[in-house]
Amino acid sequence: MNASTPARRHLVLAICAASMVLVIMDISIVNVALPAIRRDLHAPVSGLQWTIDAYTLVLAGFLVLAGSTADRFGRRRVFLTGLSVFGLGSLLCALAPGIGWLIAARAVQAVGGTMLNPVALAIVVNTFAEPSERARAIGVFGSVSGLSLALGPILGGALVDGFGWHAVFWVNVPVAALAIVGTALFVPESRAGRARRFDPAGQLLTILALGGLIYAIIESRSLGWTSPVILGCLGVAVVAVLALARYEPRRADPLLELRLFRSVPFSSAILMALFALCGFGAFLFVTTQYLQDVRGMPALATGLSLLPVGGLVLVLSPVAGRWVGTRGPRLPLVVSGAALALGGAAQLWLGPATPLPAVLATYLLFGVFLGAVNPPITNAAVAGMPRSMAGVAGSLASTGRQTGTTLGVALAGTIGGDSVWWLICGLGAGVLILAVLSTGRRALGTAARAAALFEDVERDPAAIR
Repeated sequence: MNASTPARRHLVLAICAASMVLVIMDISIVNVALPAIRRDLHAPVSGLQWTIDAYTLVLAGFLVLAGSTADRFGRRRVFLTGLSVFGLGSLLCALAPGIGWLIAARAVQAVGGTMLNPVALAIVVNTFAEPSERARAIGVFGSVSGLSLALGPILGGALVDGFGWHAVFWVNVPVAALAIVGTALFVPESRAGRARRFDPAGQLLTILALGGLIYAIIESRSLGWTSPVILGCLGVAVVAVLALARYEPRRADPLLELRLFRSVPFSSAILMALFALCGFGAFLFVTTQYLQDVRGMPALATGLSLLPVGGLVLVLSPVAGRWVGTRGPRLPLVVSGAALALGGAAQLWLGPATPLPAVLATYLLFGVFLGAVNPPITNAAVAGMPRSMAGVAGSLASTGRQTGTTLGVALAGTIGGDSVWWLICGLGAGVLILAVLSTGRRALGTAARAAALFEDVERDPAAIR
């Protein structure tokens, strides 16, 4: 099959989308299994939080490194390595005898995931050269992200009830194997025109900033906010952020390419990704336990209760992708922000005896939110940028998503109660405001100037500091 044929390009898109399903669905599919994991492995609440956050934290911390590594050594090569490591990590998760082993195996899984998510997006961007065709492909890719999050609980519920919690990890192994074969046969190799140099200091500071913050939030529940350990972790996070802000602009090839943030649409896309996935991560963590522990529903019924979310994502994501490609991202982003805020407010009225149809009706709002938010965010992150920057830009967008999910789970397990829903209301309002601010004429002008800047940087990396 010729590499330039539409059939070959769409096959590459399907393989990359399948890898996205593996990485993203493994965030939400595990949520439904948490009550079973707690009972079987005698895990505390913090253990459940780390089961999710060990995965998302590693993803957030190493996605940018994976993107730049793929740009240097070859995206297909790194993609194949990621599929292999992800499959191995899934196998280790399925065999884990205790909560500590499970958390460690989740981290291994995530190492593989870091080589899939942004690299797959870069492969898609480089495969589809024509702008309108590329926009549609990116829309499909972004839609798969939201669909994976939404359908994960349904598949997870069926697997947990039918085969036990280990099955949510076993299912990844054959899918990863098939994706490895498909990649080896059909995905072309590609690299950036100019390889970016590694930034070990920036990588270390990024891990310290994210790890310090997340550890402090999760463990504050047991240690207290005034604990020297918690205060020390917060101090490390603050110092790491300040050091990044001072150190990274001095490098010609920084890990965190701060010059991208001169584009208002790009900066807003990262923030909206963080807000949106923080809200959805908190929603999933609390809701799956509400349905099982408070209402006494089995895992499969819990997953099916989230069908309104998955169904609307399936219907709305392609519509949002087409709308972004023809009319721009403002309307889908405004709709998604409003739906998230209203969804959070609606949860304040739910209790143990609330009729199930009323509960499911509130979940429709989260389906509207998730169906509308991913395509415009993904498109804003890479639209208008030179293709050589696709790996870095895509990595930062994915980092925003994974950081948001990590924070959402950490905050939901720590603050609890109605505070979680008020937090989600505020995050939805933030998405709505950013949607308006980032899509005006002035904001779009900053994106054009940022793209021009990187065309200059391609010719002379030292030209702009």
